[in-house]
Amino acid sequence: MFLHRRCPEASTSRNLPRRLLPIATLIITCAPGLAGSLDNQACSAERSGRPNVVLIMADDLRCELGCYGSPARTPNIDRLASHGVKFRAAFCQQALCNPSRSSLLSGLRPDTLHLWCNSLHFRELRPDVATLPEYFKRQGYVTRDVGKIFHNWHTRAKGDRQSWSAAEFLYYANHGDDRPLVSGPPPADLATAPNCRRCEVPDEAYYDGRVADEAVRVLEEIKGQPFFLAVGFWKPHAPFNAPQKYWDLYDRDRLPPLDGRRPTGAPDVAFHDSRELRGAPPHQRDFTRDQAAEMRHGYFANISYMDAQVGKVLAALERDKLTESTVIVFLSDHGYHLGEHTLWGKTSNFEFDAHVPLIIAPPGGQRAGESTDALVESLDLYPTLVELCGLPPAAGLEGKSLVPVLADPRASVQPAAFTEHPRPAYYDRTPAGVPEAMGYSVRTARVRYTEWRAWSTGKLLGRECYDHPGDPAELHNVIDSPPDPSALSQAVALLHQQFPPDVPPAKR
Repeated sequence: MFLHRRCPEASTSRNLPRRLLPIATLIITCAPGLAGSLDNQACSAERSGRPNVVLIMADDLRCELGCYGSPARTPNIDRLASHGVKFRAAFCQQALCNPSRSSLLSGLRPDTLHLWCNSLHFRELRPDVATLPEYFKRQGYVTRDVGKIFHNWHTRAKGDRQSWSAAEFLYYANHGDDRPLVSGPPPADLATAPNCRRCEVPDEAYYDGRVADEAVRVLEEIKGQPFFLAVGFWKPHAPFNAPQKYWDLYDRDRLPPLDGRRPTGAPDVAFHDSRELRGAPPHQRDFTRDQAAEMRHGYFANISYMDAQVGKVLAALERDKLTESTVIVFLSDHGYHLGEHTLWGKTSNFEFDAHVPLIIAPPGGQRAGESTDALVESLDLYPTLVELCGLPPAAGLEGKSLVPVLADPRASVQPAAFTEHPRPAYYDRTPAGVPEAMGYSVRTARVRYTEWRAWSTGKLLGRECYDHPGDPAELHNVIDSPPDPSALSQAVALLHQQFPPDVPPAKR
C-alpha cells in the first residue's frame, strides 16, 4: 500500500511551484502510522524540498494494462495507477525505440534531432543536448540507469555516460539474446510458434528479472540523497519468452480475437512488411492462425512478467518509505501491432503504435486514481518532471508541462499530439540510407489525420483520416467523406502548423 504522512521537518512550499501545492500537499511527505522515528536518510529529499524521481519504462507496450480496460493481468501497474493520474490519450513521437526514447529524453521532436532510425546515437547529431537525467544531475541529483532507457545497443562503448552518476546496468543487449540463463541443462521449450519460448524458469533467468533485482539494490545505495532512478524493462518486446507461470495466467481462447483487416481506403505507404517478426524479404514467413494466437498469448505473458518486475521496484520503494518523497512515472516508448491492420511490430502511424500508456504518481497527490483525456505527448514528460521537482525551467524544450493536468484532470495543455514515421521504416538499412517518404500524423480529440509526403520534394503522396471514437480501431479511411468536416479541417490546420507542407522533410 502507498502510505501517507507528512515529514515533520519538510517545508510545504520550499522550492515548489505554487500551482503544485494543490496536487501534492505536499510532495514532501513521509510514511505514516509507523512506530518510532523516521529513517533520516529516507527523508533527505523531503527536507531539501526536492522529491526523488523513479522513471519506469516498458518496451513495445501498447495500452494493454488492466487499468486501461485490457484483459492483461497487471496488478502492480494497476495499483500504481490507483495512486496517480492515468493519461488515456498519450502518444509517442515515433513508433521506433531509438527515435522515441531520444525524443522523450531530450524533450525534442525527431525532426529537431534529425533522428528517425535505430542506428544513430543522438549524440552523433546533437552532442550538446542536455538529457532529462543529465539535467537532474546538473541540479544535484544522483542519476542512475538500470536497464534499457536510451536505445544504445548499437553503440555499446558509448552508452550515455554523461547522463548518469554511475555506470549503466544492462542497458546494452540484444533482445534476441535474451535466452534463459540457468544452471544445468536448458529447460524444455513448450512453445511452437515463431518468436516464442515457453520454459519453466525463474524470473531472473531473463533480463527483466535481473533489471528488477539491480533496481532494488541501487535504491538501497542511493536512498539517502535526492535521486533520479530510471528503470528500463525490456519487455513485452519480442521474443515472447516469459517464464511459464506467466503464460499460465491466460486462457488463449479467451483473449481478444485478432481482427487483421487492413483499413479500407488507406494508401499503401501507410503499411510496412512487418519484418521485425516476419523476417526480411525475400525470406519472409506468414503465420498460421494458431501461430498468431500463440504469439498474441506470448505478448500478454510478457506483459504480466514485466508487471511482476515493476511490482518488485514498487515494493522496495514502499519498504524503504520512499513512496511519499518520490514522483513515480510509468510509460512505454511506443505501441505495437499484433496482427491488426495486417501488421506485426511497430513503425506505423496508426493508433496501435502511437498510443502509449502513461501514469504519473506525484507523492501525496490529491488526484490519486483519476484519469484524464487530455492530449499529451511523450516529450511532455521532461518539462513535467522538471516542474514537479521545483527545478529551474530547462531551455529549448518542445514539450508542455503536464502539471496543470495533474492538478485538474479536466484541464488541457495542447489541442493535439503528433507522431511521425518514415518509409521505408528501416531506411537506414537500405542502399540509399535515407527515407523515400515521411508520414506526419496528428491526433485530436476527434480524428487521426495523416499526410504522407515525398522525402526530397514534400509532394503529397497520400492522406488518411480516421474518425474517433466512431472507429477506434481505425478500419476506415474517411478522408473523402469525413463525418465531421470541421474536425478534419482543424486537424489539417494543426498538422500544417507543426509540419508546414511547403518544407520537404529532407530539409527540416
